[in-house]
Amino acid sequence: MPQASGTFDVALAPLPVENVTDEAMMQRRSIDKTFHGALDGRSKGQMLSIGTTTAGSAAYVAVERVEATLDGKAGTFSLHHTGVMNRGAPSLTITVVPDSGTGDLAGISGTMTIDIRDKKHYYTFDYDMP
Repeated sequence: MPQASGTFDVALAPLPVENVTDEAMMQRRSIDKTFHGALDGRSKGQMLSIGTTTAGSAAYVAVERVEATLDGKAGTFSLHHTGVMNRGAPSLTITVVPDSGTGDLAGISGTMTIDIRDKKHYYTFDYDMP
């Protein structure tokens, strides 16, 4: 399976949260990313997160639409995030939404991991093309 890696810049901005009883626990944010490296482009999306009264426990879900060049192939695809923090122990799954690829990236599938070191964001993208 091919692998792409590099860095990305991310900006999160608060968005209104509706239909919740405890707004302090739930947050909604816009996501704006710029990818550098073998995946070169931008994404936009939204994230919904919720905390708990236990320190270090929370969860988030997010979706984002990526418009980029991947190893010379141009197109778009969508990513789905599921993140859980269990008393400080993180778990994160990021998956390409099936059948979301367009252009040269039609049919793409795969998973992405994110690593944050020294306040810098790194991605590793394991993907497959038909």
